[in-house]
Amino acid sequence: MKYISAQHGISTLVTHFSEGDNPYYSHITPIYQTSTFGFPDAETAGKIFAGNQEGYFYTRSDNPNAAQLARKIAMLEALDLLKQQPHEVIEKVAMGKVFASGMAAISAAILGRAQAGDTIIAQRILYGNSYRFMNELAPRLGLKVVWVDKPDREGWESALDAHPHAELVYAETPANPALDMVDLHELAKITHAHNAWLIADNTFATPYHQRPLSLGCDVVVHSTTKYLAGHGFVIGGALISTHLEYASPQGGVGLIGRVMGAAPSPFDCWLANIGLKTFELHMRRHADNAMTLARWLSDHPKIKRVFYPGLKEHPGHDIATRQMTNGFGGMIAFELRGGYHDAVKLMENLKLATLAVSLGNVGSLIEHPASMTHRSVPPSERLRANITDGLVRFSVGIENIEDVIADFEQSLNTM
Repeated sequence: MKYISAQHGISTLVTHFSEGDNPYYSHITPIYQTSTFGFPDAETAGKIFAGNQEGYFYTRSDNPNAAQLARKIAMLEALDLLKQQPHEVIEKVAMGKVFASGMAAISAAILGRAQAGDTIIAQRILYGNSYRFMNELAPRLGLKVVWVDKPDREGWESALDAHPHAELVYAETPANPALDMVDLHELAKITHAHNAWLIADNTFATPYHQRPLSLGCDVVVHSTTKYLAGHGFVIGGALISTHLEYASPQGGVGLIGRVMGAAPSPFDCWLANIGLKTFELHMRRHADNAMTLARWLSDHPKIKRVFYPGLKEHPGHDIATRQMTNGFGGMIAFELRGGYHDAVKLMENLKLATLAVSLGNVGSLIEHPASMTHRSVPPSERLRANITDGLVRFSVGIENIEDVIADFEQSLNTM
């Protein structure tokens, strides 16, 4: 195995960490496209099933491609912690597991810790299906969800003081779709003072821009579909935690993964790992492009307001400056003065961006949250989250930014 440590740079890590760790030292890890694994003898089989020996027995439980991807993402999320303990291996600091989708990772993160009768404190501004899990599914499983309308210190403390036995706090930052910011370091202190765990969705920021474990969070979740895989060719999710037993194959998360069966295919894990190799390169371009476009849109007379944490006028700019690194990510939201009518015209007249949901692709994507990703959120709650009928969400790709701006200019000129 190549010796790669947390002292190496991100591009070195994603290129080499866990690669070549196979019998033939192939430059790219092969695809272990198999449903089951054999054993040399019954004794070995028993040890692997008991968790007393490393190995694999069934791809629904684990697979070399899934394990490699999980280790690599855990390495990225725990980089700062590992730098403080340079002689430790990743498995002694943080453990990861990958899933068939981001929602599978979120479900496992919650159900691996909480049980019927427990309380979850969650911010109301969330990705649409995270909101649906909390609002529709969690109550059916006996979980009580307490919503925080304003995710600032006062809002979180008030909710936790009113529910001192809450098991979990759930945050998303920057939040989907208007890039609301949550101070994770402060929230972690508040959460732990109430003996609860903090789960953070880091999909928008990625560990390139923000590392929640370093800020005190207990669990980080991702849709690897987005920036981590980066090319829009795979669906997947990931969970990383510093609570090693909880995240282990024998722990709560491992149990949920095995029993609920939301396992990614070996090929999907292999694809995500290939996409991850250019992670730093595309994240840098996403962030640079997003900042340039956000400033340009802010000066356009047909744009009412722009939501991007890199802008000084963004209400969460100070938080973003403290807890984000290497820029502010590749997601922008903006509201058109002409409301829904102009939002539709803009989206349909753009030539480079694809009118589609999802985000984090190398190609730009544009969508309308109120009628698409956040349609299930009640209108009154959408308005509280700045999701008006004129709001558009834009995932800024890695195209030449001059071309992206020219495309926006021609589209806005049609109105």
